[in-house]
Amino acid sequence: MRHLVEPPKPRRPRLPRLPRTRTGQRRAVQAFMLLCVLALLPATWMYVVTGDRLRTTADAPRTEVAVVFGAGLWDGEPSPYLAHRLDAAAKLYRAGRIEVVLVTGDNSRKDYDEPDAMRAYLTKRGVPDERIVSDYAGFDTWDSCVRAKKIFGVDRAVLISQGFHIRRAVALCEAAGVDSYGIAVDAKHDATWYYGGTREVFAAGKAALDALFKPDPHFLGPKEPGVARALASAAGR
Repeated sequence: MRHLVEPPKPRRPRLPRLPRTRTGQRRAVQAFMLLCVLALLPATWMYVVTGDRLRTTADAPRTEVAVVFGAGLWDGEPSPYLAHRLDAAAKLYRAGRIEVVLVTGDNSRKDYDEPDAMRAYLTKRGVPDERIVSDYAGFDTWDSCVRAKKIFGVDRAVLISQGFHIRRAVALCEAAGVDSYGIAVDAKHDATWYYGGTREVFAAGKAALDALFKPDPHFLGPKEPGVARALASAAGR
């Protein structure tokens, strides 16, 4: 009769042991605190840079250009979050506080066109088509800020986004050379809002690296006269 040999039982993974000595424990706590400080540095940088740069639609400085960042489409139409941003831009235009709106978003594929959807939404709310300029390669916030400066020649602007994103937008546009003020529009504290706020904790690190190393955007391309042409149209009215 063949004897059956039981296979060896798998070993349970061992958790790392905490240092037993007071010196070891103190060093472990110090290392943990250092990691926390390093994690918070990017967010601290954003708050310092944008400390006096946030406004509302009521007290926004008179500026020629407003930049509206894309925030997704629902069945080809602006998402509620994007619609709130566009409503704020239309309100500023009707109040005479801005002359031109630069809409920047994703058009990386034929069936997804944020800038054109944003343009259509604004024209329905009283912003003339000739006062809207489209940036079809605003794939992220850094790309939008760099392209606003290098491609469209924007030196000063009000930026429009939700509160959880606006500080990062202002900090990055400032790093890109655009004198910026941020307008944080109201947003319902739903799942999307909480997701956006959580995402910003991690996005702050990338933002700090972008501001430090200033990488080229995914697509740069030639300069475009859209903003200058729109401002000339505004001056000639």
